[in-house]
Amino acid sequence: MTGFDPQALRHSLSVLDAHSVDPELANTWRRFYQIDFAQQHADVECRLGVVEVGSYRIAMQVWRPPQALATLIVLHGYYDHMGLYGHVYDWALKQGYAVLCCDLPGHGLSSGAIASINSFQEYQQVLQALLSKAGQLQLPKPWHLLGQSTGGAIALDYLLAQQPLTEFGQTILLAPLVRPRAWQQSKLLYQLLKPFRSSVPRRFSDNSNDPAFVEFVRNDPLQAQVLPTAWVGALAQWIPHIEQAKRSQRSPIIVQGDADMTVDWQYNLNVLTEKFSEPRILLLPEARHHLVNEQQSIREQYFKFIGEQLN
Repeated sequence: MTGFDPQALRHSLSVLDAHSVDPELANTWRRFYQIDFAQQHADVECRLGVVEVGSYRIAMQVWRPPQALATLIVLHGYYDHMGLYGHVYDWALKQGYAVLCCDLPGHGLSSGAIASINSFQEYQQVLQALLSKAGQLQLPKPWHLLGQSTGGAIALDYLLAQQPLTEFGQTILLAPLVRPRAWQQSKLLYQLLKPFRSSVPRRFSDNSNDPAFVEFVRNDPLQAQVLPTAWVGALAQWIPHIEQAKRSQRSPIIVQGDADMTVDWQYNLNVLTEKFSEPRILLLPEARHHLVNEQQSIREQYFKFIGEQLN
């Protein structure tokens, strides 16, 4: 039993604004994922709602402590959703930051084909909607951006291809995706399967040194069980877009584990070093891909590093 009905919660969400009221199911959902921080942090306001972005209904959530010093906008990774990022939210709230996050299309409580996307440009539209919502809610500036894996890809694409807002602060990339591990083989398999299959079964991996998280994800009711070929096709179009992007003078904060078996991290760090001006890189021994949910000792290392870079 999940303790909450994902479909019922999706349908019960209203438009997120400064006065929206959460449905009762939202509290059940937060307790299930242990992200009920309004109960843990005094005077923290929390709202969950939706925002229309193109053809999608994008679920967004905001936490706002009193006298917040800045805002952390969080972009989750592929197959993830807002419920899995409690360690990041907790850290940010303890720093005195407001937090704004969303479920990407096809993920979590948002609409869209399961774990799929037509083009990575649609992710940029979601990020623009997050930035617009941060303005509407008058969230405190600067607005820092944190992305894990595919969320990191969205963030770095924004830095390279867009003109970041003046409100924009620092960008934190956790195990950022440029290309996945064994990409040439995956691309060949995609070309072979595309005419015949719309998806293939998902293969779960041990992408964290925290066994409790690895087990939880395998039973998470909001996890997709397939890998759509459309998403792989969108990735295949996006990779050369990033590889050909002009160099940026920005200096993102990058955290990467050397035991990451999901992305081609050596290649990715080389690309990011070329694309950005003196990126601040922390390479973590033995850390795997899902840094947001790595074991506590690893999280403490990179949160300390990030905190030092932000202060």
